[in-house]
Amino acid sequence: MSNADGEVRPTVYPAPAYPPPGYGPPPGYGPPPGYGPPPPGYGPPPPGYGPPPPGYGPPPPGYGPPPPGYGPPPPGYGPPPWYPPTGYPPALKPGVIPLRPLTLGDIFNGAVAYIRANPKATLGLTTIVVIIAQIIGLILQVAPPAATGNFTPLRGEHVSNAALAGSTVGAIASVVAVGLSAILLSGMLTVVVGRAVFGAHITIGEAWEKVRGRLPALIGLTALEAAGAAVLIAAVVVVIVAVDAGANGGIALVTGIPLVIGLVAALAYLGTVLSFAPVVIVLERLPVFAAIARSFALVRGSFWRVLGIRLLAAVVAGLVASAVAIPFTVAGQLLTIGAASTGAVLVALVLRSVGNAIGQIITAPFSAGVVVLLYADRRIRAEAFDLVLQTGAAGAPAGPAGSTDHLWLTRHP
Repeated sequence: MSNADGEVRPTVYPAPAYPPPGYGPPPGYGPPPGYGPPPPGYGPPPPGYGPPPPGYGPPPPGYGPPPPGYGPPPPGYGPPPWYPPTGYPPALKPGVIPLRPLTLGDIFNGAVAYIRANPKATLGLTTIVVIIAQIIGLILQVAPPAATGNFTPLRGEHVSNAALAGSTVGAIASVVAVGLSAILLSGMLTVVVGRAVFGAHITIGEAWEKVRGRLPALIGLTALEAAGAAVLIAAVVVVIVAVDAGANGGIALVTGIPLVIGLVAALAYLGTVLSFAPVVIVLERLPVFAAIARSFALVRGSFWRVLGIRLLAAVVAGLVASAVAIPFTVAGQLLTIGAASTGAVLVALVLRSVGNAIGQIITAPFSAGVVVLLYADRRIRAEAFDLVLQTGAAGAPAGPAGSTDHLWLTRHP
């Protein structure tokens, strides 16, 4: 369209009304019964999202819809009931200890458990060895004084030099006999514990066969330890006597106290670092000096733990042995008070021997078990030895007797 001036202008049409006529919900349409307004901040559901199933409650905070295709877990899904709270399976335990680093409770419980699992090879063996040793020691104590005619202890009478020498020799011989029996017993019990770690049993004859060839090395180690202790004690005594001779007693006392403390500390240190040498001789079948070096290496880095556990075990064993032996010792002392007959003295000696024997029978297997299991713990912690034990334990039940003995061996460069 153009105007009077010839200018062309577009034609303007009126806009239709919005919404168009008839637009809106169909007649009778409304929300379903009970449908209220959505909560604040509630947006439209995602495409394809339908209503929840009946009884479905609100999801926990931060919970989103499952991924596509994800269904519910199968019935009974979850960790096995025997799993510990950490979710890791328990350590393998084929015998008296779990094959992992041991706690104090594991060591003490294992030292008791192997006795219960092998009563004949522990209590029976200990009874045989201890009774024989006590009989030999009693004979060696009685024979020299009886041979000199001064067996009856008479108060206030002069004791001849021959009687004194005979009693001293008899006492020393008795100590040697008891010490040898202790070496034999410790070696055989070490073999029993080595088998009990895998749940295997062993007879007294088999234990003797295993330890028989190692007795010379065990005796040599004991003699070397006794000689070293004697040298240290003699050195301290000589120094104290020399100071006392060259000065007054006060200076000797001041000098002697730190020397004695140092002597006790040195003996405790040597006794701790040599704790595993007998076990190494028996289980790893090493010679004396190699066993000493091996014991030093195992104790290194855990000296105070080894010392503490050994002291605690010694205290426990000492208390039990004393509690058993006290009635026999008291009865023996009562018999010797004012006794002038040989029979009363003999009965008193027998009672003391019986008390000592019973105490040793009860405590010797426990003490030996603590040392061997502490040795196993040190190898587990220092050498990951539990992996070797687990490998051997897998075939131990089906293997022949003694099939796990080689696992204790160690190849040294």
